[in-house]
Amino acid sequence: MKWLLSFTAVFLFALSALAQTPPVSPQQKIDELVRLLQDPEVKAWLDSRKQESGSVPSVSPAGNSALARWEAGARGRVNAILAAIPAIPTEVSAAATRARREAAGRGYAPVFVIFGGLVAFGLAAEAVYRRFAARRETLFGRLIPVGIFAGAMGIVFFAVEWPPLARVTLLAYLAAFILFRLVAALLSAAAMRSSLRMRLLILLGVMSFAIATAAVGEPLGVSPEVSDAISYCFSVIGLLLAIEAVWSIWEGSRARKAAITAFLVVLWLVWCLNMKGLFWVGIYALVLPAVLNAVGRMALSLTSDPGSLRGILVARGARAAVIALAVGWLALVWHLNPDTLGQRDPMIAALFYGGLKSVLILVVADLLWQVARNWIDRTLRVSTGTTSLAPADAARRARFRTLLPILRNALAVAVAVMAGLIVLAQMGVQIGPLIAGAGIFGVAIGFGSQTLVKDVINGVFYMLDDAFRVGEYIQAKDYKGTVESFSLRSVRLRHHRGPVFTVPFSELGAVENMSRDWVIDKFRITVGFDTDIEKARKLTKKVGADLVEDPELGQHFIEPLKMKGVEQFGDYGIVLSFAMTTVPGMQTYIRRKAYAKIREVFLANGIAFAQPTVQVGGDDKGGGGAAAAQAILAQQAANAATPAK
Repeated sequence: MKWLLSFTAVFLFALSALAQTPPVSPQQKIDELVRLLQDPEVKAWLDSRKQESGSVPSVSPAGNSALARWEAGARGRVNAILAAIPAIPTEVSAAATRARREAAGRGYAPVFVIFGGLVAFGLAAEAVYRRFAARRETLFGRLIPVGIFAGAMGIVFFAVEWPPLARVTLLAYLAAFILFRLVAALLSAAAMRSSLRMRLLILLGVMSFAIATAAVGEPLGVSPEVSDAISYCFSVIGLLLAIEAVWSIWEGSRARKAAITAFLVVLWLVWCLNMKGLFWVGIYALVLPAVLNAVGRMALSLTSDPGSLRGILVARGARAAVIALAVGWLALVWHLNPDTLGQRDPMIAALFYGGLKSVLILVVADLLWQVARNWIDRTLRVSTGTTSLAPADAARRARFRTLLPILRNALAVAVAVMAGLIVLAQMGVQIGPLIAGAGIFGVAIGFGSQTLVKDVINGVFYMLDDAFRVGEYIQAKDYKGTVESFSLRSVRLRHHRGPVFTVPFSELGAVENMSRDWVIDKFRITVGFDTDIEKARKLTKKVGADLVEDPELGQHFIEPLKMKGVEQFGDYGIVLSFAMTTVPGMQTYIRRKAYAKIREVFLANGIAFAQPTVQVGGDDKGGGGAAAAQAILAQQAANAATPAK
């Protein structure tokens, strides 16, 4: 930093030394030119040159090309600026003297004194606000004092009728100072190192002062060449500041620092050649990503829920506003520089404006897509919990979980296609033939891929019929499982043992939905032939009442457990039929609980379950049983007596 300040001091000292040579006044130059034109020898030489000009061959077409004209104009501009650099101190001194004399002639103080008084008044108003207002470290809390400062100065400035030159000068430098303070407040709210913030403030101060000086050059009578020369001198200082910041605080290898330095030098040369549009494109490529990230973080700090719709609108909207401002500034720079090389070619100009419009279109499409996707994702997250809802609300949320992912995919495709077509139209491409060709190509694809079209159409009708939803258990042909997700042509089923089936819609056929509304679960139990049926019915009714009163199982019942009666007489006993109505998906779990409860209650009340029996002998059932038992005991004794090998 020290070497940079030393270089600036030496540079300004050299300019002041060049200013010591008094320039020749314009009137003296005019008198000398008139005297030379009246000299007979000069007149004769001019006449001879006129005669020779008729025999000079015409200029070659290459010298008349747009590139040649631009090169000649750029060369002349650079030469004129270099020739005007020694006159900078004299022109600046004359302009300052002119403004001071005008102010003194109307009874006003010098311009710099008035500027200091206005700044002091603005700072005093800001100090009063800070004394009575609570200090806030938010972005608005930092911007409000700057607004008070600018408002106080603006009131005084517009309330007084200043001299014309003083008014223009004060307006330019006050606006530059307010802009400096505004950006300084924004940088103070951004998360960055103090060394980087300090260098950015210095660079911003130099740029603000340079812009204000260039703005007041013409009203104060400074020649355009000298104004351009002043701008070039300030640009050299800005370039040196940027290079010093790269090598001092940027963390990176020496090769990357050298590459950034070379890029900055190239940008400076592009600006010197009056290629302002290309210069700002390079500036955007260098700083716009970091600016967008910083603006996004500051915007998110203004909302409590960054993932909400308001947070998305604030963050994405702030980034979109920055991009729109950058595009607008680039278009303004391009419009105000009609002598650039690109402006001479209508095709390049059309592509440039088409590119700017395309950027805005893509920004708007991205904002709309982000808002729509955020709403869909939030709705899907809300729709996951349905246990505490009424059946109608639970069904509606299940339908949301089914249709919204398909809507999200279709919306993404629609936004991408529409944005692409609009961008092509802005770039000069005729999209009418493209749309017609796409239609013909779509018909050909439809004939060539009938299965795919059949899958998509069947999927649409399944959705319209509300045949199944995400989370429901279905069975279609040999496929069964829980519906996990959809695509445009297939459904994803998770089997209860783990495997996943991806089934095209055209392969589903008739769908058996096992998770819709309610389920009647029936099962059978075989008891002995001597069972009291009425007693079993009453005990079953008590078991059903106990299951309904259970805090874990009761909420899943629609109708309690009941015994339907005798289903049939089996080989070993009476088959009793039972039934209950539950919510879908819980019938198996409740049936297991019912089995255990019925067994416990039946055994406690003397109801035996039927078992297969073997009858040995004739009618003597008791003797046959005794013989069988004796045979079993004998076999066990024989096994116990056999020694182990």
